[in-house]
Amino acid sequence: MSQRFVIPLLIFLVMGGFLVVGLERDPDLLPSALIDQAAPDFVLPPIAGRDDGLRNADLDGQVSIVNVFASWCVPCRIEHPQLVALSRQPDVRLFGINKKDQPDDVLAWLESHGDPFTRIGADTDGRASLEWGVYGVPETFILDPQGRIRYRHVGPIMPGDLEETLLPLIDSLRS
Repeated sequence: MSQRFVIPLLIFLVMGGFLVVGLERDPDLLPSALIDQAAPDFVLPPIAGRDDGLRNADLDGQVSIVNVFASWCVPCRIEHPQLVALSRQPDVRLFGINKKDQPDDVLAWLESHGDPFTRIGADTDGRASLEWGVYGVPETFILDPQGRIRYRHVGPIMPGDLEETLLPLIDSLRS
């Protein structure tokens, strides 16, 4: 067999291997290097109209949920009723990271849709979101009482996600 045929054959085999591996992966699963790691170090100022910002030290001591959201994000509107329901659960601490939002817009959005957050930090430049490995909004993280990230949900939380995944995980991390 001449080299003319060997090189294209090798390229074809390598590309075929990548295709096979890609087809076996779950397309909804985005890997996160932060799973089982401590939350990134961050200090965010409060959004306008609030006194308390958010920092990683706020996430220690009990199970915490961190939701990265923005008023301009349509999927954030879809998931918001689930966040409100989640915040009504006993002993749930829901924190927000508001990504690249205008101060007046986020205040109007929270007044209109409800404010389920214990604290919200303003990530005006998006740097903290990058530290968390956020690809886009919304993204939600569940942390154990030691402040380690145990779960990451990409995209809007739907009612089934809340009942089937998030609440059982939160209960298991409490015990």
